[in-house]
Amino acid sequence: MEPGTFENIIRKYQNTFHGVVDFNPGKDRLSTLDFTQQNKELTPEILGDERVFSDYIQQKLQSSNSRYGIGGYAEHRTIYSISPHFDGKQPSEEPRRLHLGVDVWGAAGTPVYAFMGGMIHSFAFNDQFGDYGATLILLHQLDGVPFYTLYGHLSLRDLQSISAGNYVSIGQTIAHFGELHENGHWPPHLHFQIIRDMELKEGDYPGVCKYSEKEKYLANCPDPDLILQLSRYLKH
Repeated sequence: MEPGTFENIIRKYQNTFHGVVDFNPGKDRLSTLDFTQQNKELTPEILGDERVFSDYIQQKLQSSNSRYGIGGYAEHRTIYSISPHFDGKQPSEEPRRLHLGVDVWGAAGTPVYAFMGGMIHSFAFNDQFGDYGATLILLHQLDGVPFYTLYGHLSLRDLQSISAGNYVSIGQTIAHFGELHENGHWPPHLHFQIIRDMELKEGDYPGVCKYSEKEKYLANCPDPDLILQLSRYLKH
């Protein structure tokens, strides 16, 4: 498939998609959250304590009167240095720092909805510090083209009564933002990612890649805002 063709298929159906999270453009605000080295507020003291980090996010949202903080696609993030999960196997190996999804930061327990119908491909509890925690992957098809969406940092209870192969309906509540102990020890948020080829993986797919592999991974993981459609409402 030619580059851009997949994105055009998604755009064709954008007006039929259900919101992935509740959002009322008439009254809700969004703000951009920056996790690059440009953000000098993110001190080691904040990043080194998951509760302090969570308080920081909450304060940023409150101060801007925002329902959610948005950001991250193709963002080169220094914050991943807090977890060895993103380091190479060898000390000389390039670490993973380039974010492949969009993060929607908000309150734990926030519902997550199916933007269109699909089937549960796989799910897992990726329980390493800094990882996704509870993770769900759905399979969809538009115009005969299959693709996947990944939902990371969820509530564990959302995985307890589902099975691979189950169908989901548009607008169905499929998950909730998880708490610290179940979401990889991050401030509550949703990591949302589009994946064209799962590369035979189940319950997991890299959400962060090496900068040197940027071209390959961004081609396989297009901008999630094609589905989320939230960036147009951002207050910077």
